Amino acid sequence: MENPTETTDETANNGKKRHGCVTAWLIFMIIGNSLAALIYLFDGDFINKSLPRPISTTTLILLTIIGIANVMFAILLLRWNKSGFWGFVMSAIAALIVNLRVGLGIGQCLLGLAGIGILYAVLQIKQDDISAWDNLE
Repeated sequence: MENPTETTDETANNGKKRHGCVTAWLIFMIIGNSLAALIYLFDGDFINKSLPRPISTTTLILLTIIGIANVMFAILLLRWNKSGFWGFVMSAIAALIVNLRVGLGIGQCLLGLAGIGILYAVLQIKQDDISAWDNLE
């Protein structure tokens, strides 16, 4: 007799599938945002060396929080939750504001918004003629 607490991947995902490139991109986002959050938290001097003017500890903590939030948003997307995408949109806007306040050029600041376009494009990759975006709830 089958154990009712055990579920297969297909049952857990309601038969949803995503292309391997989508999964790889989301994992890359988890790793990249985790590393960024750690650098903001523990190596603010490294960040300050690459900026036109030093930023405050409060700003570094805010950027750390954004990085941690992005990890959570990527996990939401892995769990087929569309709110993860909208979370990335909100964090990109927050990061844009922070980056403008610390004196980065508009070009560098807008580059962060390009990440949203890339994420949306990746979510359009189809597996079995259905995009990951269409499978999000």
